[in-house]
Amino acid sequence: MKNETEQPWLEAGYEIFSKDGPAGLKVEHIARKVGISKSSFYHLFVDVEIFQEKLLEYHLKRAKEMSDQSEGCKEIVPDILNLFLENKIPLLFNRQLCIHRNSQLFQTYSEKATAIVEHTYFDKWVDLLGLQTQKHIAKNILKIYTDNFFLRISEETLTYEWLLSLLEEIKILVKDIKKQ
Repeated sequence: MKNETEQPWLEAGYEIFSKDGPAGLKVEHIARKVGISKSSFYHLFVDVEIFQEKLLEYHLKRAKEMSDQSEGCKEIVPDILNLFLENKIPLLFNRQLCIHRNSQLFQTYSEKATAIVEHTYFDKWVDLLGLQTQKHIAKNILKIYTDNFFLRISEETLTYEWLLSLLEEIKILVKDIKKQ
């Protein structure tokens, strides 16, 4: 029963955090978005710190859902790109974790969520880059790509065309490296 009562708060907080980061988690702002009194928030979560911890766990749940969806994708282009577009809020939430990775807690949850999703499309990534015999290089490029991705995305840039152009940048880089 408590989970059902928490859900609207978590969804509202998740969306707010994805746009404004931890500074956006003000009880009054969240309560206004949910349409329920602030006292209900304190009854459920006691304080913002506990709420934030529940948001981080909720983020891992969302990452697992995205990972499950990713299992059905055949290719990076267009399947995974479309999956990313369907999951803008979790990606933007993870972006905020990356931006605020000076907090060890945020860094840890960002890494956990990323790992949950990445493993489901890693083989497709290797194929896209043509690095079937050099998977360790593909893994290192994915790590750099992921960091770069989360620091460059925004609500405005997270489009199919932008994702495609970012992939093209990586493919050109790999092609140039292979020439050497």
